[in-house]
Amino acid sequence: MGNWLNILLFGVLLGLLYHSAIAYLLTLWRAEDFNYGYAILPIVLYLLWEKRAELKRYPSDPSWRGLIPIGVGIFLYALGELGGEYTTLFLSLWLVIVGLCWMHLGWGKMKVAAFPLAFLLVMFPPPHLLYTNISLKLQLVSSWLGVRLMQMVGMAAYREGNIIDLGFTRLQVVEACSGLRYLFPLMALACLLAYHFRYRFWKGAVLVLFAIPVTIVTNSLRIASVGVLYQFFGQKVAEGFFHDFSGWLIFMGSLAILLLVVWGLNRLAPENHRPAEVQPPAPAGHPVLPYHSMVAGVLLLVPLVVFWGVEFREHIAIKRPLRDLPLTLGEWNGVPSTMDPQTLAFLKLSDYTILDYRDGRGKEVNVYVAYNGSQRKGASTHSPDTCLPGGGWIFQDSGNIRLPIRGDGGNTIRVSRAVMEKSGARHLSYYWFPQRGRILTTMYQLKAYAFWDALTQHRTDGALVRMITPVYESERTEDAEARLQRFAGQFVPILNGFLPGREAK
Repeated sequence: MGNWLNILLFGVLLGLLYHSAIAYLLTLWRAEDFNYGYAILPIVLYLLWEKRAELKRYPSDPSWRGLIPIGVGIFLYALGELGGEYTTLFLSLWLVIVGLCWMHLGWGKMKVAAFPLAFLLVMFPPPHLLYTNISLKLQLVSSWLGVRLMQMVGMAAYREGNIIDLGFTRLQVVEACSGLRYLFPLMALACLLAYHFRYRFWKGAVLVLFAIPVTIVTNSLRIASVGVLYQFFGQKVAEGFFHDFSGWLIFMGSLAILLLVVWGLNRLAPENHRPAEVQPPAPAGHPVLPYHSMVAGVLLLVPLVVFWGVEFREHIAIKRPLRDLPLTLGEWNGVPSTMDPQTLAFLKLSDYTILDYRDGRGKEVNVYVAYNGSQRKGASTHSPDTCLPGGGWIFQDSGNIRLPIRGDGGNTIRVSRAVMEKSGARHLSYYWFPQRGRILTTMYQLKAYAFWDALTQHRTDGALVRMITPVYESERTEDAEARLQRFAGQFVPILNGFLPGREAK
């Protein structure tokens, strides 16, 4: 009865502590890329049920060492809450669960349950930045191989980034066709197969890693089939029933190839399993003392009370509305535009502006400024190096540069720079994050300073500034660079008068 009471108690505490992370996780699972997450918890429970006899052979030997993962998990919880990062909260939840199991069951039972507990990590989607980068690479590889396959059957197919030109039409290999939605489920299945066959580490690693080329090759076959059939059936082969059915067919084919790899590994390097030895009943372990549950409960109650009772993020209002930014800057004349309501609802911005400027020669510079008065979870800045590739832009050349600012005593600011390409068009982009008197260039800096400033200043306000200009056919990248720097030198000093600085309260 005491064990079930502990499970109920800690279940309620974890539900209260991580309710926002769990709600967000369920939202992610509704997406096609991550809907495999629904199956992970039932699989873990089944794996533990399979181990029930072996678990009974080991005594429950509570250990205070379980406080180590609990302590690390609580630290990551604070980091995730203050920094507005869900991935950190997911890892925190997993560590706390592992720590509670270790604290109450002991190391013997933990060794038996090691794989099911580790497999729990599969239900958490990867960080958005990692996911986007991997997806972009898979798009490029899959589209390149798909074009090669179409050329092998005599089709005139050419690739520009993730755009496939067939002459009579152009196909875009978007994120949904990158194959990534098959990669993670296949790798999870490979882990389960390796566990089921009790593979040595090297064999399990070969099986799991083999899921990567399998995903790329089968997805390339799917892209090639769309290109071949498009000339006979038109647009309907790239959408609707055929698109969904081909995706299911490719996944089943990938699984069949993975099973062939299992067969090959079993033939080439058999495991030679020995029958399990009958072990005598384990000696009785130590009872779970009330102190273990009390200490663990207090450790979880402290962050719950602190983060529910203390507001770590004050909403800092912008100095002036961004719509008041001037439309005329010397030779530049601007025209404002707006975002669609769906995108705006997703970004949850406090204020924003999009301005298209033209100089006297008709050359364009697009400016996007977004401001958040408080960067809570789900309402934080989105970096262009994740959003733009998701829209099909390929970063060919990226890094940091020093941007001179006119009228600022010859000072410079460090900004991110990228040359992007999409459908044959090339653009030059600058972007940076003005955050409470600092100029940051990476999301890692953004999260670290958000955590520190929330803790020390109760502030997480900040902005994103992005400027893009085309590299026209008649000019070099250096010409676009000079134009963008000339515009930024005039625009940034004015923008600084709109954004809160270090002293804002």
